[in-house]
Amino acid sequence: MFQLDFKSGAPICDQIVNGFIKLKALGILKGGDQLPSVRALASKFSVNPNTVQKSYAILEANGIIYSVKGKGSFISDDENAASAVLNSARQDFVAAVRSASELGLTADDMIKLIKETTAKEDNNL
Repeated sequence: MFQLDFKSGAPICDQIVNGFIKLKALGILKGGDQLPSVRALASKFSVNPNTVQKSYAILEANGIIYSVKGKGSFISDDENAASAVLNSARQDFVAAVRSASELGLTADDMIKLIKETTAKEDNNL
C-alpha cells in the first residue's frame, strides 16, 4: 500500500488516485484485484470517507477501476486502465519538467538527469 503525505500540499484525493495508479503501473495491483472499501481506506488513512469516495470516482471515470454493486471496487484489466496509467505518468513527467525549468534547469541538464536516473535503474534490475 502507499502512504499519504499530509505535509506535501498535494490534495489527499490526488494522492490516493496517484497511489493506486502507481500500484497498478508497478504491477502490484492487477486486473480483478479488489480495492479496500471506502470506509476501510478512510479509516486506515484517517481521512474523510468522502475524500476516498471522490478518489474512487476519479479512478472509475478514468477506467482504472470498476465497481460492482454490493461487492466493491476492482482494478480494471482493460486497455483503458493501461493507457490511463501511462497518461498519468506523462502528466507527472510534464509537471516535473515545468517545475525544473522554472527553477533554472536547462533541457540539457534534464536530459542528463534522465539518462543518469534510467542508467541507475537499469543497473538495479
